Amino acid sequence: MERRTFLRGAVIGSSAAAFGGTLMHGAAYAAPAQPGAGPYGALGAADANGIQLPAGFSSRVIARSSQTVSGTSYTWHSAPDGGACFADGTGWIYVSNSEINPSGGASAVKFNSSGTITGAYRILSNTRQNCAGGKTPWNTWLSCEEVSLGYVYETDPYGVNAAVQRPAMGRFKHEAAAADPVRQVIYLTEDETSGCFYRFIPTTWGNLSSGTLQVLKAGTATSGSFTWANVPDPDGSPTTTRTQVSGSKKFNGGEGCHYANDTVWFTTKGDNRVWQLNLANSTYELAYDDSLVPGGAAPLTGVDNVTGSSYGDLYVAEDGGNMEICVITPDDVVAPFLRITGQSSSEITGPAFSPAGNRLYFSSQRGTGGSSSAGITYEVTGPFRT
Repeated sequence: MERRTFLRGAVIGSSAAAFGGTLMHGAAYAAPAQPGAGPYGALGAADANGIQLPAGFSSRVIARSSQTVSGTSYTWHSAPDGGACFADGTGWIYVSNSEINPSGGASAVKFNSSGTITGAYRILSNTRQNCAGGKTPWNTWLSCEEVSLGYVYETDPYGVNAAVQRPAMGRFKHEAAAADPVRQVIYLTEDETSGCFYRFIPTTWGNLSSGTLQVLKAGTATSGSFTWANVPDPDGSPTTTRTQVSGSKKFNGGEGCHYANDTVWFTTKGDNRVWQLNLANSTYELAYDDSLVPGGAAPLTGVDNVTGSSYGDLYVAEDGGNMEICVITPDDVVAPFLRITGQSSSEITGPAFSPAGNRLYFSSQRGTGGSSSAGITYEVTGPFRT
């Protein structure tokens, strides 16, 4: 699949009304034929689960915090956050972090080939505020602690091997991770108002026990070239990792991270931006910036977790906003794919596609009750572009 980039100033779908103007590098864009409609069309009325979806899609509840997962004896964790899917024979597994402190950790739900839940279990315990993370090419889940001097834990989605702490990947307020099998590195975001963007180069690809932590260096502009520099002390104490290297670029609250086709995208919640690193030529730019959308009609606000489809669409979950998962398409349409109603005190977390790409999993972290014990994990099925 060809490398895809987003938001070169082309087409924007708004959840409000159609509009015109300029965006990204001053280029012109036009409103879509159907205001508010992305590649799947406009959102319909809320279904029985309170979710608005395009025609042809449906939702179901997979798990609820503090309640047993259907067909199992396992109680689902509180504050579900970052997640990913893993193939499991003819079925698959969805893993989900728990963003509570103390306890934290991560859990997994198993599905057979027809999508029936066949099991649920714990894969990580006794950690702190596990927010996002990332899937590795060797089918482990990197669960990241979003606390000062937090660790990355490598976990087994299949529940066979014990989780392992990976201190070589740095101790800081971790958020998300994304594996790049071409350059054999793991990219890492940092949830600080003056956070950095990192990459970890394992000594041996597939083994995260040792390696080199590097930080991205660049100017203060929103586009340009970048380089990497070694972090002298990945332990982050007494000097934090983000302050050890002169010229390291600061990002306002790093969140989700996704790699595909020589490109890595990550979100920053403090300024509601999606950044794009073009790895083939070592340049960076903005892929989305709501402040550049005129008239206050930005379709995507509260950027957070992010994932991608095999087609090349980017799906960005909102922390707040109007509780949407928005899609950014390869031809530069930005529009809501779904909206959760009646849960304004929550946030959407953990978007991830099943291996076949026809099911999307995600959570409402605090559900209708607005508390960590009221989280809800969902599945959406339908004619996703693959």
